[in-house]
Amino acid sequence: MRQSETAMHDNVPQITSALLDRLRARAPRVHCITNAVAQNFTANVLLAAGAVPSMTLSVDEIGPFVAGANALLVNLGTLDRERREATAMAVETATRRNLPWVLDPVFVDRSIPRAVFAQALMKSAPKAVRLNGPEFLALSGSTPTQETLAAYARDTKTVIGLSGAADLIGDGERLATIANGHALMAKVTAMGCAASALVAACLVVEPDAWRATAAALVMIGVAGELAAEKAEGPGSFAVAIIDTLHNLDGPTLIEHAKVT
Repeated sequence: MRQSETAMHDNVPQITSALLDRLRARAPRVHCITNAVAQNFTANVLLAAGAVPSMTLSVDEIGPFVAGANALLVNLGTLDRERREATAMAVETATRRNLPWVLDPVFVDRSIPRAVFAQALMKSAPKAVRLNGPEFLALSGSTPTQETLAAYARDTKTVIGLSGAADLIGDGERLATIANGHALMAKVTAMGCAASALVAACLVVEPDAWRATAAALVMIGVAGELAAEKAEGPGSFAVAIIDTLHNLDGPTLIEHAKVT
């Protein structure tokens, strides 16, 4: 690894701290096409972090809503006909207006038509893709490793945020490992969906998509760890992580971030 890359890894906590301040000062609007089961939690996570969500799926409204937003999230979790049509219109609008957008290809490993649709969306150049290991395999055709992640990021010219026991964020040249988080995060519906929305919000205030993706995943990972300290189970944890995100500050991020 080159010295410049190492320096950037060392600076990720500081980058995250500064980015959180910019996010709250800007209060960007993120339009979310997301799971029916994820909309409420995703909206609350965005609000807690300092962003403003919108969620309409109507084909009569999606164009103007995206055009008036600062970023777009496309989550394929409940991919019904309405969401498929809305996604096509939303991505076309975001591309035309040069808005950053994030793809979260939920469950592409469970449905071939969904995987084909996600692969087609990749041609419209999302700034970042956040997904897990089985989804990466279905989307890229490769078993997830540091090397295959880097190769796919280079081939698609996008940033990959691969979630797991430790998250990997790569753009083909830089790679960061984020070890923050807590097991309770896997027990709350829409946690990953909300993380992807947070990536979209961070892209508004940080043009370097690798930095924005890493910062977003540090934010939600640190918030998850701190929320777990006062939670009694998944229900109280879901509330606690929103409260923790709302109260998160730069010094806390720098103290708790686990980035290599």
